[in-house]
Amino acid sequence: MYYITCLILMALVMVSVGFFTLLERKIMGYMHIRKGPNKVGYLGLLQPFSDGMKLFIKEQFFPKNSNFLIYYICPVLGLIQSLFIWLLFPYYFNCINFDFGFLFFLCVSSLGVYSLIICGWSSNSIYSILGCIRSVSQAISYEVSLSLILLGFFLLCDNYNLITFSFLQDMSWFIFFSFPVFFCWFSCSLAETNRSPFDFSEGESELVSGFNVEYGSGGFALLFISEYASIIFMSLITCLIFLGGDFYSFYFFLKVIMICFLFVWVRCSLPRYRYDKLMYMAWKCYLPLSLNYIFFFIFLKVLFYYHFFL
Repeated sequence: MYYITCLILMALVMVSVGFFTLLERKIMGYMHIRKGPNKVGYLGLLQPFSDGMKLFIKEQFFPKNSNFLIYYICPVLGLIQSLFIWLLFPYYFNCINFDFGFLFFLCVSSLGVYSLIICGWSSNSIYSILGCIRSVSQAISYEVSLSLILLGFFLLCDNYNLITFSFLQDMSWFIFFSFPVFFCWFSCSLAETNRSPFDFSEGESELVSGFNVEYGSGGFALLFISEYASIIFMSLITCLIFLGGDFYSFYFFLKVIMICFLFVWVRCSLPRYRYDKLMYMAWKCYLPLSLNYIFFFIFLKVLFYYHFFL
């Protein structure tokens, strides 16, 4: 039953990625005062499936000097990593309950850097090497702040299990007393998933699409699916930590869609950052803020124990 549950989850994540791309293209179309995809199926609902079929049916080309086996396997590894992290998603039945879900999340999310490195290196192209160096340095920098923000909340919860968030936010959501951290977390999530305005790994104007420049057809489709699956999971984690965490409520999934909409809205509204400003913001702004909030959460914890147990 565990395997069946995991297969159902993977299938639903794939379908949600397809419809999320449709949502993104529709929102961007209306923000540009145009329609977006509306030809394939009713209101363009079958557009993601036709795009996926087109990509997987196309002929696969390989760079002549690339490391063929690693080049071929790397997109599959990226997809496995982004789907593997979805094991944290809780079901009523047949779910794997992680007592150390926080550590699992950090370990699996940090593995995404390796697929970026291997994609850029195995292509044997100077453009892909440039793209992978930039994206790896960006991902590592913002992962530090992301981990520290999470650590602060888990110090407050006194538990590494993600389900405790739903119990502790019955009366009040965490966003109400950590509003600056929410914006810090959200922009770190944008940088971690290589989204605008931090999409330096795929900076089309200066890097010709970055680390995945040599990938086409099926390989590009797998990289694309893994990126969007990570975006949806980061939206889910954001709702879990800041917006109530009531897994078994219908409103929880509406909140996930709202955070996904924020990802698209930011892409439509903001231009790309300059790279030195991106690094400055990671190490000089977000890191001190997250460290100070850890001390704030420790103070809240001590205050709680003093008030209720002394």
